[in-house]
Amino acid sequence: MESGPKLTLRIDFDTGVRLGPGKVELLEGIARHGSIRAAGAAMGMSYRRAWLLADEINCMFREPSVHTRHGGKAGGGAGLTPYGEALLARCRRMEEAARLALRADLAALEQERDPAFVPDGKGDQAPR
Repeated sequence: MESGPKLTLRIDFDTGVRLGPGKVELLEGIARHGSIRAAGAAMGMSYRRAWLLADEINCMFREPSVHTRHGGKAGGGAGLTPYGEALLARCRRMEEAARLALRADLAALEQERDPAFVPDGKGDQAPR
């Protein structure tokens, strides 16, 4: 497990659509679990929320990223399309490239961080 500050990458398209760590984690979960429901549950999210995010990801690009299989004797499920696999790989490459490019700056920020500061969860600064 990595220690120190965690870098997250979110892409904001000019249409207002966003591709960030939650959607990327959902894609990864669908690939791992073979199910939108299981991927969402692993993230602590409802099936409805996971399904809506998967549908949004499918509409964001010219090709769908997630395919579904209806139930039956073999059961239903979901997986990534070849485009979805490529999208997930691209996102992970971009995250790694950003981490490598900003490694020195992240280390400097970690050294400069006040370890005594703990946010109170209300947006107020804890007393010094």
